[in-house]
Amino acid sequence: MLAHIMTTMQSDMPRSVAEIQSFIRLLRVACEDKTINSQLERLLSFPDEKRQAMVHNWITDLVIGGAPKDFVAAIACLSDDSIAEKAYEVIFNCKQRGA
Repeated sequence: MLAHIMTTMQSDMPRSVAEIQSFIRLLRVACEDKTINSQLERLLSFPDEKRQAMVHNWITDLVIGGAPKDFVAAIACLSDDSIAEKAYEVIFNCKQRGA
């Protein structure tokens, strides 16, 4: 069932992460909120395989919990290695500027 949900979500997703407004909002919030910044920084600092597994588990919990699809899509972006690396840079830079 989860595999079907994930496949459906992926086919509905925009072609570029820049088109996922909820992902952009997630990064903005991480720049404004120290707690969220720290949580995302911790998640994104894990090695790729561990981060991907954690994101997958988080998505599973969100889907089961009925979380909004746009939030699930934003979190799903973090399973991509290159996106996670850029997201880490963004939130790290925010922290350096005093997030």
